[in-house]
Amino acid sequence: MLSAAVIAAGVGLIPGLAHAADPVQPTKSSKPDAHGVDSTPDLTEVGQQKFSSPAERTVRFAPKGNAKSKAAPQADGAVAADPTVGLSGWGTSARGVHIDAAVTNPDSTLLSLSVEWGDGSTDQFNVYGSETVPLQHSYKDIGYYTAKVTLSDNSGARAVNTMDLWTLGSDFTPHTPTRLLDTRDGTGAPKAAKVAAFGTAKVKIEGAAKIPAGVNAVVLNVTVTNATSSGHITAYGSGDDRPTSSNVNYNAGQTVPNLVIVPVGADGHVDLYNHSGGTVDLIADVTGYFTHTSSSGYTPLAPSRLVDTRSGLGAKKGQVPGAGTFGVQIAGRNNVPSTGVTAVALNVTVTEPKSEGHLSVFPSGQQATTSNLNFSAGQTIANAVIVPVGKDGKISVRNGAWGATDVIVDVVGFYSPDSEGAYRPVQPERLLDTRGDADWDSGPLDDFGYAYIALGHNRPHETSWVLNTTVTDTKANGFLGVVPDPNTLYAYENDFASWPPAPTSSTLNWTPGKTVPNLVQATGGPDGLVDFFNQSYGSTHLIVDIFGYYDKS
Repeated sequence: MLSAAVIAAGVGLIPGLAHAADPVQPTKSSKPDAHGVDSTPDLTEVGQQKFSSPAERTVRFAPKGNAKSKAAPQADGAVAADPTVGLSGWGTSARGVHIDAAVTNPDSTLLSLSVEWGDGSTDQFNVYGSETVPLQHSYKDIGYYTAKVTLSDNSGARAVNTMDLWTLGSDFTPHTPTRLLDTRDGTGAPKAAKVAAFGTAKVKIEGAAKIPAGVNAVVLNVTVTNATSSGHITAYGSGDDRPTSSNVNYNAGQTVPNLVIVPVGADGHVDLYNHSGGTVDLIADVTGYFTHTSSSGYTPLAPSRLVDTRSGLGAKKGQVPGAGTFGVQIAGRNNVPSTGVTAVALNVTVTEPKSEGHLSVFPSGQQATTSNLNFSAGQTIANAVIVPVGKDGKISVRNGAWGATDVIVDVVGFYSPDSEGAYRPVQPERLLDTRGDADWDSGPLDDFGYAYIALGHNRPHETSWVLNTTVTDTKANGFLGVVPDPNTLYAYENDFASWPPAPTSSTLNWTPGKTVPNLVQATGGPDGLVDFFNQSYGSTHLIVDIFGYYDKS
């Protein structure tokens, strides 16, 4: 699946980027052949449903003039004297469905088959005798629908069957940042107690904080603290098979946050598994959820910088003081629409903090009640954030530390009712692990090099991908940039791809020897390729897992 795939070249850090140190422009003058992950991922849908309404549910009608104008549904095991139609179907895309209408017509007369899709649209076909008629439709809006299939002849309706169905894609509903779990004080847990080694904490989603039933994925900020040994946390739907992927990696004594978008189990819960020989405290804050009800879709953007307090971009120049809060204009900036935006997807970084603490990102006009990223003095650390936008088109950022810190905010996308991208969760799949496996033997990413992954090649309906990126065995200060690749896969395969521009925003930051994760909602170039740049003087290993994607079809 993977070809040998490492690229290194003389590309320096762009001034003003968030990074842990100021490297000097490298002196490399040659570029090795470009290779990457050439094949698109083998996505296995989570929660894909099949729909059915068997022929026995057909309501049959006698021809006009018959004293019995309407017959009851056919009894089980009865021989059909009049036409029947059995329905079965499934989702084909975010908004598309397929129905097989199995018509049984004993007298082989010509019938008209009409299907009312439940959104005001109707299709009609002719049916000769008994046959299965394939029906396809694409809905404008995400949602639940009832399809009605009618068989009729010159005398009028002869048989009717209906089937409830819903779209595969899910829309996003923002939620005021709210704490659902804190094992330190027992919030959302049976008691205040750390999660045991190789133990699991259950997080109630449906019914908690007024979250409705029918949620199929949830956005959580998960924080690990008070860890007694190194390990990682895996988030997954309660009752589902536990995946081998990781969401939050940590070392003993660290406090590490990471955003997760995770399916919700059939019992309305999410499981957080502690893959470690030591105990940990876990905190989970919700900022939104996905349902099969029309709400807000997603529009990805090429990552761009909204705020940098070091230069005064988008905020007052200078470090944010301890317990200080500043507003960030979202609507109408950096290709975000001026109206209609319900939430925004960001990457938020703190750098050169004077003390340990945490940063909170929340809607304008509200209070900070949760944390989005935690830091220690002198640390540069980033975390993905999805946050509702206030009625004034702004968000607020609060420095919860005693000491001052610089803050950088990059925008990667937004949610709105007019956005087309509907979320489809998948079984977590490992796309890239430079530490080596059966498909990878090129070693770590070289300094100032990159690897590409063909996430959307030949899949133009996919607009963005929800990934977890992790760096490990880092050799020098640096950061990871995840950006669209302007080349085509054909150009790489035929050795005429151009060198992509270096990233102008950072996804995660590291210091030597650290293992650091961060979620990224990645956007591809014109051929669906995504680049992962190692902006560092030293090599690093990179791990990329996929958890879902946004589909506009």
